[in-house]
Amino acid sequence: MTALAPHPDRLFPADPGVRDIARRLYAEVATAPILSPHGHVDARMLADDEPFPDPAALLITPDHYVTRMLHAVGVPLDELGLARDGRPSTADGRAIWRRLCEHWDVFLGTPVRLWFETEFSEVFGLTEQPSPATADALYDQLSATLADPAFRPRALFERFRIEVLATTDDPADDLAAHHRLAADATFPGRVIPTFRADRYMHPDEPGWAARLERLSAVADVDTTTYPGLLEALRRRRRAFAEAGGTATDTGVIDAGSDPLHEAEASRIHRAALDGTLTAGEAAAYRRNLLYRLAELSAEDGLVMQLHPGVLRNHHRPTFDAYGPDTGHDLPAVGAFTRPLTPILRDFGTHPTFRLVLFTVDETTFSREIGPLAGFYPSVYAGAPWWFIDTPDAILRYRRAVTDSAGFTKTSGFIDDTRAFCSIPARHDMSRRVDASYLATLVAEHRVSEEDAAVLARRLVDDIPRTTFRLG
Repeated sequence: MTALAPHPDRLFPADPGVRDIARRLYAEVATAPILSPHGHVDARMLADDEPFPDPAALLITPDHYVTRMLHAVGVPLDELGLARDGRPSTADGRAIWRRLCEHWDVFLGTPVRLWFETEFSEVFGLTEQPSPATADALYDQLSATLADPAFRPRALFERFRIEVLATTDDPADDLAAHHRLAADATFPGRVIPTFRADRYMHPDEPGWAARLERLSAVADVDTTTYPGLLEALRRRRRAFAEAGGTATDTGVIDAGSDPLHEAEASRIHRAALDGTLTAGEAAAYRRNLLYRLAELSAEDGLVMQLHPGVLRNHHRPTFDAYGPDTGHDLPAVGAFTRPLTPILRDFGTHPTFRLVLFTVDETTFSREIGPLAGFYPSVYAGAPWWFIDTPDAILRYRRAVTDSAGFTKTSGFIDDTRAFCSIPARHDMSRRVDASYLATLVAEHRVSEEDAAVLARRLVDDIPRTTFRLG
């Protein structure tokens, strides 16, 4: 059977001379601390520091990168631990783990397989490949490992060399877990919230009015009016900044940002509460709020991350049964230059405003994002994300944006994960790919090896630190 441990030269160039350069560049950053300025790990996990329940609950069920591919070959989501129709799955951890092992070949050639092999080998000490024959023994080994105090969340946080971990949080979240961690002298890490107001931008969605009510209670302001909603968002942004937050995040279907006059926005807000909202009004309201969030970022300095171009919950029956974030959000065609004209006209050269642009449509890297970052002081080219946070796509990203934006106007790697134990594997992948790209530039005599080594270090340290104002 093939050994589980990934090859030490994985992702390096095949040419021996260039590979040697890549090895040297990678050695500059292999053990550097991790800055994770965008992710979805729950801060309560670290605040509570309880042992992980079982291997499947840690490694499979919460990770839609994994569950979507198993679903694609016919494994029902409830057999992977996802709650159906509000009822907990009856599949136990061992049964879920067996399903992964039965379909281990599905992940060949994918970044998920690479992350798993690195994680299983380097974090958990597994030596055998998952398979139906090894499933139970590997499950028992993982279960025994997770019972060791050295594998509790905080111990792993330190072992992973995570310096900063950003979470993603609703404006109405009380941030209690973040406050507990900040006040705990025994925890040396830095876990910061990220303000995500998407759920307040779509007045046509069920539950919008109830969400306004909850936000009103937390912010202590009347959100039944449009100016009240803006004031509530402003207050909660201050609370996030006081809890250590340095950024916001927004995920919308398009980057349209046309502002409305207050009277018109107020009318649409009222129509949404009255149940008379039209589809056109809902889109206008969303685009106006995107502009207002940029306006607030220019005011308070929170870095604005923008993730447009995803068709959320593409398969309605799956959404109805299992809810959101269950693997069927799919890419759409992206656009930035024209849709962002209002925001960049008014804030593109503002000294406080900062905008990091992400896409799942690779064609926009060279056509729009790179050129925008290459002119506007406020704009940064966000790293490949979601469907394209892969070795090949990271190389394509570097080739697409470097000509027009260089390296310093990029964001640094974004792991964007709920799978806590995959964080070091994901960052290691990025460091290896960047070392390979820089090695090629050195071999072609376009960059000196000395400059490439400086760039390799900057890509994991001062570039993300500066982009996201991490200090």
